[in-house]
Amino acid sequence: MNRLKFRRVAAIAAGTLIGLAGVATVAGPAMAHHPEPSGTYCAAPDGKIIVSWTVGNSETDLEGTITKLDSTVPGSFTGALALNAVLPKKGDGPLTGTQAHTFTGALPELKLTVEARWERGDRIITEERTVSAQPAGDCAATESPSPSAPTTPEPTKSPEPTKSPEVTPSPSTTSPTATPSSTPSAPEEPVFRLEETCDEMTFIVENPAKGIPFTATFTTEKGVTKKLESTPGKTSSVTFDAYKGLKVTVSYDVVEGSETIEYTQPKKCDEGEGGGLPVTGAATGGIAAGAVVLLAAGAILFVVARRRRVRFTA
Repeated sequence: MNRLKFRRVAAIAAGTLIGLAGVATVAGPAMAHHPEPSGTYCAAPDGKIIVSWTVGNSETDLEGTITKLDSTVPGSFTGALALNAVLPKKGDGPLTGTQAHTFTGALPELKLTVEARWERGDRIITEERTVSAQPAGDCAATESPSPSAPTTPEPTKSPEPTKSPEVTPSPSTTSPTATPSSTPSAPEEPVFRLEETCDEMTFIVENPAKGIPFTATFTTEKGVTKKLESTPGKTSSVTFDAYKGLKVTVSYDVVEGSETIEYTQPKKCDEGEGGGLPVTGAATGGIAAGAVVLLAAGAILFVVARRRRVRFTA
């Protein structure tokens, strides 16, 4: 199965966000079938940073499978959160995992990208989400030392009061007022997905109102080119006619490099059930004919010029 790996696309301007979008603005339904990750971190007495991740399921009636775990924290996961782990239905409890690492210098942003896969009827849905862990202070409160019996200090003789020298008033100075940081808030993360039916390959992005505009160029192996103008607050898409061997290379107007995505034909197409419209949003009994492979292209890529520096003291 194809996976869109847009994580290589990095921003060159402070606070820049880059992702995939399309030319035609369309009304987008609420997304379903997605992992629901969250995370917190704390400082251990030995200086390690302990990161606790939790991943839930958006679906109340269908289990999923974890197909990707990509963390900026070095080291393995401890706990039930793992590749190929079954993601329980919503209400049956989330998967949890822990990572521990000793960082030197400023603490980087601790992020986790989770991809999960669902099989519902005649379609396969793969979606990913990225989350940043939030600080939770110290991992455990250090025990206060037992109070020892107070020792009575020897009384010291109070010095004789001396005549205070005359103070010459100095010109009054205005104490500086604290100026709030002008660091811009990070852009909101868009939602990316790829829909593959028997007839079409469609790239879609939901760019939030606080997102950043950008342009992407899509070129097939046959030289067919389409441009994508992504606008904050819009859901956009671009579509190619699907055929075996279709490959689409994506490049961006703000960064160097490109990414090539191969078309994957749904299995039902070989059984003569081609056509039909892809179904997104909440699952219903009347799924349109034709399989849909929904792939997340999640990579919310932003670099804030002024990184947060978090320091811990044991």
